[in-house]
Amino acid sequence: MTLKVTVWGENVHEQTNEVVARIYPDGMHACIAAALNEDPEIEARAVTLQEPEHGLTEEVLENTDVLLWWGHAAHGEVRDEIVDRVQARVLQGMGLLVLHSGHYSKIFKRLMGTTCSLKWREAGERERLWVVNPGHPIVQGLGDYLELPHTEMYGEPFAVPNPDEVIFISAYEGGEVFRSGLTYKRGNGKIFYFSPGHETYPIYYDDQVRLVLRNAVKWARPEGSRWIDSCPNVPPEQAPNPVEVKGEGLHKPGEEGFK
Repeated sequence: MTLKVTVWGENVHEQTNEVVARIYPDGMHACIAAALNEDPEIEARAVTLQEPEHGLTEEVLENTDVLLWWGHAAHGEVRDEIVDRVQARVLQGMGLLVLHSGHYSKIFKRLMGTTCSLKWREAGERERLWVVNPGHPIVQGLGDYLELPHTEMYGEPFAVPNPDEVIFISAYEGGEVFRSGLTYKRGNGKIFYFSPGHETYPIYYDDQVRLVLRNAVKWARPEGSRWIDSCPNVPPEQAPNPVEVKGEGLHKPGEEGFK
């Protein structure tokens, strides 16, 4: 069964920075979608911040198995109702891949419940991402590590909750280390944070990075039935075992609770 994937791109630097525009003339989102479409099991499309409803309409998300998110300069421009919409779909089972500076996105901070802050340096230094979980589906086809000749340094401490799994740990030329590949489960949805992807370097053209993204999409695919979080009021007569109503209640029969 074909996986339906949506790549969300902020599409700001491509319009305002000549370096980024030269490296990614069709936009980073298009480059990432092309990488995913190299796999016949994946059908990826790209949407951007500038589209109506940021490209993430109810219909688009309803038909998305896995969503990829890249943002940097315009996190605050993402409307809260769209964040609510994406969060609901993740809890229902949609996979989410958060890339690079998307660590500061509204949706990632919402799902993590922390500031998601880190150290950083833009010096074009070498990054070696060590595979620390070699049996994980996300790293199949890689060796002991993947190496990027020029990246932005992200360093610890990374203010996120302890992950379910650490997939990569990066070592930088300047000496810092970083947990650069992390997985989480929120509701019924799987989340993968992957740190490489600074826009002034051609990182999303790297074959091994593209392989990680394809592997991660397949890992994050929905499993089982969709989890609908509705908080229903279950009447006593519908309880699995007989229930005798005792005392007085706050709510009338069939009345919705407070949220």
